[in-house]
Amino acid sequence: MWFDSWADILRVLIVGAVSYATLVGLLRVSGKRTLGQLNAFDFVVTVALGSTLATILLSSDVAYLEGVAALALLAGLQFAVAWISAKWPGARSAITAKPVALVVDGHLQEDELQRNRLTESEVLQAVRGSGSGDLSSVAAVVLETNGKLSVIPSSKLGGGSALKGIAGYPGTSSKGSRSG
Repeated sequence: MWFDSWADILRVLIVGAVSYATLVGLLRVSGKRTLGQLNAFDFVVTVALGSTLATILLSSDVAYLEGVAALALLAGLQFAVAWISAKWPGARSAITAKPVALVVDGHLQEDELQRNRLTESEVLQAVRGSGSGDLSSVAAVVLETNGKLSVIPSSKLGGGSALKGIAGYPGTSSKGSRSG
């Protein structure tokens, strides 16, 4: 079917423009985290927001205010989860993955690669992308909570305080200095 009526086209244009503006407003109110680098929960909310916006645009069965309520609910849940995870670290660990060391002092951590379903090739690509040509010059490669691989060259490790709390990275104390 190519065309039903001009009224349907007009509805999509008007409701779409207003819904888009509403979504942008809600995202601005809900904070930068909603649009930041995504962890699993952020990704789900982002997909749900897009799906809800598409439904508002294309389904005449969904009234504008119903759609706005759904968008506001998703943005509110995102805000609530972010707030709860910031206040209670135990809740954060239930919501997001913990960062994990895939390379420690130039050595691949095979068990962590397998556990996180990554290949040596993917880690080496991240190392090369950071400008390093040899694992021996890398203090750590960390799989971050958003899935990004962070490469820390040995020359920039310092006291290693940024590696505090990284699963599989030995020798960081609560003060962030490396032992050993």
